[in-house]
Amino acid sequence: MNEPHPTDDVISIDGRQFSRRLFLAGSAAAMVPFALGSGAFGATRDRTVLKVGLIGCGGRGTGAAMQAISAENGTVVLHAMGDVFLDRAESALANLKEAAGEEGAARIQVTPERMFTGFDAYEKVIASGVDVVLLTTPPYFRPTHLKAAIAAGKHVFCEKPVAVDAPGVRSVLESAKLAKEKNLSIVCGFCWRYNNRHRALWERVHSGAIGDVRAYYSTYNASPLGTRKRDPAWSEMEFQLRNWQHFTWLSGDHIVEQAVHSIDKQGWTFQDAPPLSVVAVGGRQARVGEERGDVYDHFSATYEYANGARAFHMCRQIDNCANDNSDWIWGTKGDALVNGWQPLHRITGANAWDYEGPDNDMYQQEHDELIASIRAGTPKNDGEWVAHSTLLAIMARMAAYTGQQVSWQQALESNEMLGPRELAFGDAPKVIVPVPGITKLS
Repeated sequence: MNEPHPTDDVISIDGRQFSRRLFLAGSAAAMVPFALGSGAFGATRDRTVLKVGLIGCGGRGTGAAMQAISAENGTVVLHAMGDVFLDRAESALANLKEAAGEEGAARIQVTPERMFTGFDAYEKVIASGVDVVLLTTPPYFRPTHLKAAIAAGKHVFCEKPVAVDAPGVRSVLESAKLAKEKNLSIVCGFCWRYNNRHRALWERVHSGAIGDVRAYYSTYNASPLGTRKRDPAWSEMEFQLRNWQHFTWLSGDHIVEQAVHSIDKQGWTFQDAPPLSVVAVGGRQARVGEERGDVYDHFSATYEYANGARAFHMCRQIDNCANDNSDWIWGTKGDALVNGWQPLHRITGANAWDYEGPDNDMYQQEHDELIASIRAGTPKNDGEWVAHSTLLAIMARMAAYTGQQVSWQQALESNEMLGPRELAFGDAPKVIVPVPGITKLS
């Protein structure tokens, strides 16, 4: 990844450090920003500046906005912002302005008239004259926001996961199909598929370096995410929204919200062919406090594929435990090992190999490729595999919550809809921790 130069003025956004030197230099991926191909499309055909709208102004949204306006040398600007909460939008804007400094201030063109709040803020951002929207709200909202953005003819960066339930997945698949028809780009937040090291290893796996894949095992064992204590002035809805990672209807549970990165790599390993079924276990041993909602703190899942291969996944969010984020792939001619946190990318066996190439900032790479696809008139559409990877995680959650074996078709056709149909401050969904054998599939 791009590491800040030690003499730079550095700011931390979304847990990552941004350098003003790198920001002001722009991305190396788009050094010819005005070279629009003859196939340039949509609202951007005759524009030299792309206007970006941010929907969801938390830490990830702030980071995504920074990366979007860093994707070209001054020709991508932040035009509008929207969030349910005004304080989050104001905080995000202040952080972005601090990161940009005086020299980069021209890239941040959000005015008070283009700072929107409330549950309908996404509609106002989309209608504000933007070319590209960044969807970084809690996952519950993403199918609705993606549908609206594509219908309005906008290019999209959409964070992972793209849904929390099967109806949401089906909506995303419909939006992805429409985006293809309208020549619009959808780039997703499954950032590991944009990592140089990962791309090199999986290219070798897919070309037969380890033979036929027989098994895959991944871990995403980490500490719990942060919480916010209840403010007496908050409604129940506001309390849950401000602790959204801990409520299943908003996050999908941590196997869907966080560990889905590893489950996406499982899908990548099998070239996005769906499994036959999954069985899973999970539970809630260590989570305490009302702000930790109804989500589990550990899962383990076993997927069966049509050729008899198996995939295994384990994830955990518990304090003071061993953390690990690794991937193992076993084939008929060798094995592959990935530890993205070290990093380590290795193949053993007949075609032994260690990655020795350059690193890259995979978060920046996502936005570089999105903007480049818009400029070239060659839309990039991640929508289908993003939806399928999200469903891989959802079906494991369903299996763990109910204690049942869940087939791919059952998961895809499920009518279970999480969350309220109407959104308003006041009451929110009741907190009920699922119990295997009692909680039913739907």
